Amino acid sequence: MEDITVKTQLKTALNPGLLPADGKIGPNQTGEAGPSFADTLAKSIEEVNHLQKEADQAIEKLASGESQNVHGAMLAVNKADTAFRMTMQVRNKIVEAYQEVMRMQV
Repeated sequence: MEDITVKTQLKTALNPGLLPADGKIGPNQTGEAGPSFADTLAKSIEEVNHLQKEADQAIEKLASGESQNVHGAMLAVNKADTAFRMTMQVRNKIVEAYQEVMRMQV
């Protein structure tokens, strides 16, 4: 009886790329790569910035008397706050990973 785990780990060790061990692309796989990490990060930061701007506009409208929707303004502020906190946590994890890589000895 063969151990599937050992077989899988051996295939991974022999072929660390993204393609299967036989090198063929299956029907569900394409040879194209997805968006890069930098692109994904930039898009996320833009989205957080957009949420911050929406929250600012909601507060300005509420303060100027243009809007009486306190509930909507608070939701916009909380969305922006949550998105910003999440972005800061991702940033902290990236910095932590970078520092760990820099501590590695070659």
